[in-house]
Amino acid sequence: MDKKKQDIAYFLSFCIEQYMKEKGVGRDETIAIMSDSGVLDYLAEHFEVLHTQSRQWIIEEIDEFIKERKESYK
Repeated sequence: MDKKKQDIAYFLSFCIEQYMKEKGVGRDETIAIMSDSGVLDYLAEHFEVLHTQSRQWIIEEIDEFIKERKESYK
Protein backbone atom coordinates (compact mmCIF):
# COMPACT_ATOMS: atom_id res chain seq x y z
CA MET A 1 0.00 0.00 0.00
CA ASP A 2 1.44 3.37 -0.92
CA LYS A 3 1.83 6.15 1.65
CA LYS A 4 -1.19 8.21 0.57
CA LYS A 5 -3.54 5.21 0.63
CA GLN A 6 -2.23 4.30 4.06
CA ASP A 7 -2.76 7.87 5.30
CA ILE A 8 -6.33 7.83 3.99
CA ALA A 9 -6.99 4.47 5.67
CA TYR A 10 -5.71 5.84 8.99
CA PHE A 11 -7.83 8.96 8.55
CA LEU A 12 -10.99 6.95 7.85
CA SER A 13 -10.27 4.81 10.90
CA PHE A 14 -9.83 7.95 13.00
CA CYS A 15 -13.12 9.38 11.71
CA ILE A 16 -14.99 6.16 12.44
CA GLU A 17 -13.59 5.97 15.98
CA GLN A 18 -14.29 9.62 16.75
CA TYR A 19 -17.81 9.52 15.34
CA MET A 20 -18.51 6.32 17.26
CA LYS A 21 -17.37 7.91 20.53
CA GLU A 22 -19.22 11.18 19.89
CA LYS A 23 -22.52 9.49 19.06
CA GLY A 24 -22.26 6.63 21.55
CA VAL A 25 -22.97 3.95 18.95
CA GLY A 26 -21.17 0.71 18.17
CA ARG A 27 -18.59 0.17 15.49
CA ASP A 28 -20.87 -1.85 13.19
CA GLU A 29 -23.66 0.75 13.37
CA THR A 30 -21.21 3.59 12.75
CA ILE A 31 -19.71 1.86 9.72
CA ALA A 32 -23.21 1.08 8.39
CA ILE A 33 -24.28 4.72 8.78
CA MET A 34 -21.14 5.97 7.07
CA SER A 35 -21.24 3.38 4.29
CA ASP A 36 -24.95 3.81 3.54
CA SER A 37 -24.65 7.59 3.34
CA GLY A 38 -21.47 7.54 1.25
CA VAL A 39 -19.59 9.54 3.85
CA LEU A 40 -16.57 7.21 3.77
CA ASP A 41 -16.14 7.86 0.05
CA TYR A 42 -16.55 11.59 0.67
CA LEU A 43 -13.92 11.56 3.43
CA ALA A 44 -11.47 9.62 1.29
CA GLU A 45 -12.05 11.81 -1.76
CA HIS A 46 -11.53 15.03 0.22
CA PHE A 47 -8.79 13.70 2.48
CA GLU A 48 -6.28 16.41 1.54
CA VAL A 49 -8.47 19.16 2.98
CA LEU A 50 -10.34 17.31 5.69
CA HIS A 51 -7.42 15.72 7.50
CA THR A 52 -6.13 19.18 8.43
CA GLN A 53 -9.32 20.07 10.31
CA SER A 54 -10.12 19.64 13.99
CA ARG A 55 -11.85 16.58 15.35
CA GLN A 56 -15.00 18.55 16.19
CA TRP A 57 -15.11 20.16 12.74
CA ILE A 58 -14.85 16.73 11.10
CA ILE A 59 -17.70 15.35 13.26
CA GLU A 60 -19.86 18.33 12.29
CA GLU A 61 -18.95 17.86 8.62
CA ILE A 62 -19.92 14.17 8.81
CA ASP A 63 -23.25 15.05 10.49
CA GLU A 64 -24.00 17.66 7.83
CA PHE A 65 -23.11 15.29 5.00
CA ILE A 66 -25.35 12.54 6.40
CA LYS A 67 -28.20 15.02 6.96
CA GLU A 68 -27.96 16.31 3.38
CA ARG A 69 -27.96 12.77 2.00
CA LYS A 70 -31.04 11.82 4.03
CA GLU A 71 -32.86 14.94 2.83
CA SER A 72 -31.99 14.22 -0.79
CA TYR A 73 -33.57 10.76 -0.50
CA LYS A 74 -36.92 12.18 0.61
